[in-house]
Amino acid sequence: MFYFTQRRRFNELSEQEILALAISSEEDDARIYRGYAERLREDYPATAAVFDGMAAEEDTHRAALIDLHEARFGPTIPLIRREHVAGFYARRPIWLVENLGLDRIREEAAVMERDAERFYTAAAARTSDAATRKLLGDLAAAEAGHQVTATELGDRHLGAEETDAEDATAHRQFLLTWVQPGLAGLMDGSVSTLAPIFATAFATQDTWTTFLVGVAASVGAGISMGFTEAASDDGALSGRGSPLKRGFASGIMTTVGGLGHALPYLIPDFWTATIIAVLIVFVELWAIAWIQNRFMETPFWRAALQVVVGGALVLAAGVLIGSG
Repeated sequence: MFYFTQRRRFNELSEQEILALAISSEEDDARIYRGYAERLREDYPATAAVFDGMAAEEDTHRAALIDLHEARFGPTIPLIRREHVAGFYARRPIWLVENLGLDRIREEAAVMERDAERFYTAAAARTSDAATRKLLGDLAAAEAGHQVTATELGDRHLGAEETDAEDATAHRQFLLTWVQPGLAGLMDGSVSTLAPIFATAFATQDTWTTFLVGVAASVGAGISMGFTEAASDDGALSGRGSPLKRGFASGIMTTVGGLGHALPYLIPDFWTATIIAVLIVFVELWAIAWIQNRFMETPFWRAALQVVVGGALVLAAGVLIGSG
């Protein structure tokens, strides 16, 4: 695809352009690290300090590269960036990363350093010019040094207490943003759709009609729960996170909870479909009780009493209404 793009290939760049590319890349990475630090500063101050230190290291390397450029080529640095070069490693836009969890952001930073080191090492291996090879090798060594620096900064700012505190904060945010609304949706979808699905099943004994009612009830409940969750709280004061994420978690899990016992009615035989649907219902209800116990620290038997017994009563009500 190199021949169908206006970007230049790396082996077409001069040593001055390679140096200019390294300068702009170091500047971009420093800005990315500062963006991470600003994003994390309020909830994860220790990790923010690590990214501040990494940004400062990038500034130091950029200054050294500028000094080298001035010594070899003069003060005018060509404008060349990573997106101008075919095959050069890319960085994800900051808006695609800023909403990720703490561990994912740390991993993203580690990938940034490894990508840069691998690229410079591979480029040096493909270069026959001694001066260019030395320059690329020096850049690879600098990127490897960045990884060591990141480890040292992490050791300096992230002690056991700071790490535990930040992990606890990240876990709590995960629960509030994903688990809690998702669990509420799964409970609503699994329980609230029982009555209409089984009432229809026993009233008509038509599996296709029951399936259509189940899909309609599940999708409708999912849309309703998703919009309700997203509109009920913007997360600014409660700290529950993005309303969009919470809305998707609630809406999708509500739909999944209803579809679980609607799908068996794709089976033409009524009693086979119904027996499978009932078994799926009890698996869903026990799974909800386990999730409540695992993530929300609700005593298991208390969760089972609330969910399984309540769901069984709704199921029985649907069967009785449909049979009448």
